[in-house]
Amino acid sequence: MNGLVIIVRILLMKIHKNLDSFFILSIGLFVLAWGALFIHWANAPGLIITFYRNSVASLVLLIFLFGMSKKKKIHISVNRIRVAILAGMFYGVDVGLHAIGVNLSGATVPTVLANTAPIWVGLGAILFFNESLSIYFWSGLVVAMLGVLMLVGVDQLSNIVDSVDSFYGLMAAVFYAGFFLVGQKARESMDPFCFLFVAFASASITTGLIAMILGQPFTGYSMLTYIICFVYGAVIQVGGWLCVTQSLGKLPASTVSPILLLQAVITSVLAHLFLNEYLNTTQYMGGAVVLLGVFIVQRHRTNRQIDD
Repeated sequence: MNGLVIIVRILLMKIHKNLDSFFILSIGLFVLAWGALFIHWANAPGLIITFYRNSVASLVLLIFLFGMSKKKKIHISVNRIRVAILAGMFYGVDVGLHAIGVNLSGATVPTVLANTAPIWVGLGAILFFNESLSIYFWSGLVVAMLGVLMLVGVDQLSNIVDSVDSFYGLMAAVFYAGFFLVGQKARESMDPFCFLFVAFASASITTGLIAMILGQPFTGYSMLTYIICFVYGAVIQVGGWLCVTQSLGKLPASTVSPILLLQAVITSVLAHLFLNEYLNTTQYMGGAVVLLGVFIVQRHRTNRQIDD
């Protein structure tokens, strides 16, 4: 009996230890889920919106850092700054490739393939962090990915094999996974404000260069577009990613990345409420399957922590 009590206490301690991190991650998910709606309302190329939102976000974080530096000295090693810059470059290339795919073939195929990022995160966790991911992790991930396909629309995926544009979605997923893996390394000893400032500034420069290469204009949009981009960067980009990055400092990337699949579910609900986008039965089922997959993955991760 005493042994059972001890096991229950250990279980509660483990859950309570990460409860705050999961709660913060949930807030970040909800905030980031508004991003697709803002892109719809901005009426501008996705790559340009990405450039402005990262630029605004980096400026907002710079103000925060300036205020923090007056209260205490911030010490950041050159090596960590380099890692954060690399993470930002991964993120910038990710959104850049995704934007190219969307411009060429529409949003569905590149977005679905970009959401295979958790698979690459899992493989990267094995190769670089020596994490042991069991069959339960991969089973849950497969279930979650199946839900994403159902949510977006399986009937839209028939041209993946024949379409060269699918390459951009797959490469975007690889770079998105790189952002999570490198970000996890940087966050081990780096304040989230500092990390995101460097990463967003790096991403802004990266996406800006891509936009210049593609010849996309940075000006000539309506005032409403610029206002939306500012709110996007200052509120959604900063607020959402601060929550995610804070969680990434406490939870492994192979845990955070699959949970972020829920962003598609939340976005679908918001689109239904504010954009009058209605889901069919298959898409509702897809949302439920995503939740089931994430539950399986999280149960596996919790059991591993208890065993440890």
